[in-house]
Amino acid sequence: MHRATRPAQIPAQHGFTLVETMVALVVLSVGLLGVAKLVTGAVHANDSGYMRGQATQLAYEILDEMRANRPGALSYAGAGAYTDCSAAPCTPTVLAATDMFNWNARVAATLPNGTGTVTPAAGASGTVATIVVQWDDSQAQWAFGTAAGATPGAMSIVLKSVL
Repeated sequence: MHRATRPAQIPAQHGFTLVETMVALVVLSVGLLGVAKLVTGAVHANDSGYMRGQATQLAYEILDEMRANRPGALSYAGAGAYTDCSAAPCTPTVLAATDMFNWNARVAATLPNGTGTVTPAAGASGTVATIVVQWDDSQAQWAFGTAAGATPGAMSIVLKSVL
């Protein structure tokens, strides 16, 4: 009997080769790095927005203090000085100085390199207050691509109101 010879069968390829696996890992790594960059940018934007909200809240806080102390409203300028008013009632001027001292401490503690100024002026329709709150937002500005060699400026909130 004669056996028919069959051609040798080439086994079917199974799985991935090492090169295909490495290419897939490189593509996946690049995608994950892109996602990480987006998350980092979102965190910086969130921090920047949070600081802007805090600065706005601080500006309205001192404005409310001035409205509560209308007789001493023109005394809300400068750094102020702390006075304990628990033993004897404070005058409007002393209360204004204490409010400014406490407010400047909160601005410095809440915002990075935070400073605040209040400029009260007598106007025709009442006391006009200009409140400026400044802080250093350079980390968020660098994260958003400030041009090389450029120095990011301080951010500020300006509030002007008639008491």
